[in-house]
Amino acid sequence: MQFYDVARILSTHGLKGEVKVALITDFPEERFDLNKKLAIKNDSETVLTVKKSRPFKQFWLIQFNEITDINSAEKLIGETLVVSEQNQHELPAGSYYYRDILGCDVLDNQSGANLGQITGIETPGANDVWEITEENGNEYLIPYIDQVVKKIDVEHKKVFVELLEGLRNED
Repeated sequence: MQFYDVARILSTHGLKGEVKVALITDFPEERFDLNKKLAIKNDSETVLTVKKSRPFKQFWLIQFNEITDINSAEKLIGETLVVSEQNQHELPAGSYYYRDILGCDVLDNQSGANLGQITGIETPGANDVWEITEENGNEYLIPYIDQVVKKIDVEHKKVFVELLEGLRNED
């Protein structure tokens, strides 16, 4: 079975076993919803059930049914929480997991020329920004907007784009 990272446990919070996590998911409300099952990375035996969760500054606080005191919570610090493939939800059309986009070849929508590979994703605000690395090592950024990204073929790891002038340094 395949597991996907959703959060990293940073610290304990309070005395009742609540933990503070850094997100590795775009869907914290769903991932940490009441009774959701999460596992510890590389320890699929340990299943944790969400008792309650809430946003806290740029982090999330999570309380699990199985962790009832600070001593149990301290043992989890540094661990990564994962969700199993079967506990993932279907994404709406036009939405993708980061792992589906990272590593895709970026191709010119007109000529089919290879423009590089997606090597990073940033989420600065209104839309994601994809970092593209060319074969020669040059990097540039493209916004994930309809005017630029024309087609995503996750199955074949290909993204077709029409670059706006000035997005890519072409000298």
